[in-house]
Amino acid sequence: MKIGDNIIYVGRKPSMSYVMALVTQLGMNPQVHVKARGQSISKAVDIVEIVRNKFSPDLKVHTINIGTDKLVVEGKEVNVSSIEIIVNK
Repeated sequence: MKIGDNIIYVGRKPSMSYVMALVTQLGMNPQVHVKARGQSISKAVDIVEIVRNKFSPDLKVHTINIGTDKLVVEGKEVNVSSIEIIVNK
Protein backbone atom coordinates (compact mmCIF):
# COMPACT_ATOMS: atom_id res chain seq x y z
CA MET A 1 0.00 0.00 0.00
CA LYS A 2 1.34 3.36 -0.95
CA ILE A 3 -0.24 6.51 0.40
CA GLY A 4 0.64 9.72 -1.40
CA ASP A 5 -0.66 13.21 -0.80
CA ASN A 6 -4.22 12.14 -1.46
CA ILE A 7 -3.73 8.98 -3.53
CA ILE A 8 -4.14 5.37 -2.40
CA TYR A 9 -2.71 2.67 -4.66
CA VAL A 10 -4.54 -0.63 -4.11
CA GLY A 11 -2.50 -3.82 -4.32
CA ARG A 12 -2.22 -7.18 -2.59
CA LYS A 13 -2.69 -6.26 1.08
CA PRO A 14 -5.93 -7.09 2.89
CA SER A 15 -8.87 -4.82 2.08
CA MET A 16 -9.17 -3.48 5.63
CA SER A 17 -5.67 -2.00 5.37
CA TYR A 18 -6.83 0.13 2.46
CA VAL A 19 -10.13 0.93 4.19
CA MET A 20 -8.25 2.37 7.16
CA ALA A 21 -5.89 4.25 4.83
CA LEU A 22 -8.87 5.78 3.01
CA VAL A 23 -10.59 6.77 6.27
CA THR A 24 -7.31 8.35 7.46
CA GLN A 25 -6.81 10.24 4.20
CA LEU A 26 -10.38 11.53 4.26
CA GLY A 27 -9.67 12.97 7.69
CA MET A 28 -6.83 15.03 6.22
CA ASN A 29 -8.06 15.71 2.66
CA PRO A 30 -11.53 16.50 1.33
CA GLN A 31 -10.78 14.58 -1.89
CA VAL A 32 -8.95 11.25 -2.23
CA HIS A 33 -8.00 9.23 -5.32
CA VAL A 34 -8.15 5.42 -5.11
CA LYS A 35 -6.18 3.81 -7.93
CA ALA A 36 -5.83 0.16 -8.97
CA ARG A 37 -4.76 -1.99 -11.91
CA GLY A 38 -5.67 -5.47 -13.10
CA GLN A 39 -7.10 -7.86 -10.53
CA SER A 40 -7.03 -5.16 -7.83
CA ILE A 41 -9.81 -3.20 -9.54
CA SER A 42 -12.59 -5.11 -7.79
CA LYS A 43 -10.83 -4.64 -4.46
CA ALA A 44 -10.67 -0.87 -5.03
CA VAL A 45 -14.42 -0.77 -5.68
CA ASP A 46 -15.04 -2.87 -2.54
CA ILE A 47 -12.89 -0.53 -0.45
CA VAL A 48 -14.80 2.56 -1.51
CA GLU A 49 -18.12 0.82 -0.88
CA ILE A 50 -17.06 -0.40 2.58
CA VAL A 51 -16.01 3.11 3.59
CA ARG A 52 -19.18 4.61 2.14
CA ASN A 53 -21.53 2.11 3.80
CA LYS A 54 -19.83 1.52 7.18
CA PHE A 55 -17.62 4.48 8.07
CA SER A 56 -18.65 7.60 6.17
CA PRO A 57 -22.21 7.73 4.81
CA ASP A 58 -21.61 11.28 3.54
CA LEU A 59 -18.86 10.05 1.19
CA LYS A 60 -19.61 10.80 -2.47
CA VAL A 61 -18.04 9.25 -5.55
CA HIS A 62 -16.98 12.27 -7.58
CA THR A 63 -15.52 10.63 -10.69
CA ILE A 64 -14.55 7.18 -11.96
CA ASN A 65 -11.86 7.03 -14.63
CA ILE A 66 -11.04 3.79 -16.43
CA GLY A 67 -8.25 3.10 -18.87
CA THR A 68 -5.50 0.82 -20.05
CA ASP A 69 -1.86 1.03 -18.99
CA LYS A 70 0.91 -0.47 -21.11
CA LEU A 71 3.49 -2.37 -19.07
CA VAL A 72 6.64 -4.19 -20.13
CA VAL A 73 6.72 -7.65 -18.53
CA GLU A 74 9.60 -9.99 -19.37
CA GLY A 75 10.37 -7.99 -22.48
CA LYS A 76 6.80 -8.04 -23.80
CA GLU A 77 4.39 -5.12 -23.80
CA VAL A 78 1.19 -5.99 -21.94
CA ASN A 79 -2.06 -4.03 -21.65
CA VAL A 80 -3.46 -3.83 -18.11
CA SER A 81 -6.82 -2.30 -17.18
CA SER A 82 -6.80 0.50 -14.61
CA ILE A 83 -9.32 2.43 -12.55
CA GLU A 84 -9.21 5.68 -10.59
CA ILE A 85 -12.06 6.41 -8.18
CA ILE A 86 -12.15 9.98 -6.88
CA VAL A 87 -14.15 10.39 -3.67
CA ASN A 88 -15.21 13.54 -1.84
CA LYS A 89 -16.29 13.97 1.74
